[in-house]
Amino acid sequence: MKQRIKFIFTSWFIAISLFTINAQDVQTNKNDMENLNLTNEWDKTFPQSDKVKHSKVTFRNRYGITLAADLYIPKNVEGKLPAIAVCGPFGAVKEQASGLYAQTMAERGFLTIAFDPSFTGESGGAPRYVASPDINTEDFSAAVDFLSLRDDVDSERIGIIGICGWGGLAINAAAIDTRIKATVASTMYDMSRCTANGYFDENDNADARYEIRRQLNAQRTIDAKNGSYATAGGVVDPLPQDAPQFVKDYHTYYKTSRGYHSRSLNSNNGWNKTSALSFLNAPILAYSDEIRSAVLLIHGEKAHSRYFSEDAFKKLKGDNKELMIVSGANHTDLYDRTDIIPFDKLESFFKEYLK
Repeated sequence: MKQRIKFIFTSWFIAISLFTINAQDVQTNKNDMENLNLTNEWDKTFPQSDKVKHSKVTFRNRYGITLAADLYIPKNVEGKLPAIAVCGPFGAVKEQASGLYAQTMAERGFLTIAFDPSFTGESGGAPRYVASPDINTEDFSAAVDFLSLRDDVDSERIGIIGICGWGGLAINAAAIDTRIKATVASTMYDMSRCTANGYFDENDNADARYEIRRQLNAQRTIDAKNGSYATAGGVVDPLPQDAPQFVKDYHTYYKTSRGYHSRSLNSNNGWNKTSALSFLNAPILAYSDEIRSAVLLIHGEKAHSRYFSEDAFKKLKGDNKELMIVSGANHTDLYDRTDIIPFDKLESFFKEYLK
């Protein structure tokens, strides 16, 4: 018995020693980040506010990918502030909707960052234009790492906002990262469900999923032979006359001066064709019912994607969970329509739960 106890203790000590060594290595190399090419000009799709200070920052996720972000700090404030990390929509960049959300929330007293997820925008990572349910959830936690270490942030008052496909990923982040005290998912997509089942669950069957897997894996072989990754194309352009209304709404945002950006995947050539593969087998909302922190879901009444938020809300537990339906709004109205996005509600929600 004594020998067994000694063996267990020795094994535990070795494990802890290895962990300590690894932690020291991480500490030593924490500044070993990719050298990103960050633009210095204001190239957002929204005007710059004179109420906040803006700068570019970088930080690294635990996969070693360096992320680029815009930092917004309210002017004329002192002390440690509550902070919010913002990302999305899916296929967008920080110069679009997420930056607008971040700047607006900074005007309301929060220190905020809007970041480009791994493999996109000004952030690092290769190959380019890939989405990952794991890595992109980690991107949110890496943003929390960054905010937690700032002298002007109260590390006990950090929240996140995910827009569109990053709304579902934000919920997944809240399920795994207990440092996140409040989460908003605005006009959310559940990318796992959408990928595996199609829109409105019309292809929710094994044969349909097998065919998607067959096509995507055939594309992998083609990419391997070519030594490059084919892209799927962004929002369709020119717009077909018989396009569904939500596709027309996407086109109006991503393909016109309203929301076009040269680094946006949706505005240009889109994701890698095989990017969706990992979402087929990774249901990102699997543990959302275990989230103990506050969650606010916001969706437009007329959005084609409304069912994602309504069904996600049904799974959430606790009296600190809310679903807000915005009257008359469609999916993309909640990207940039400041007369429609309920910023007063976002402010009161975060002030309640980041206190």
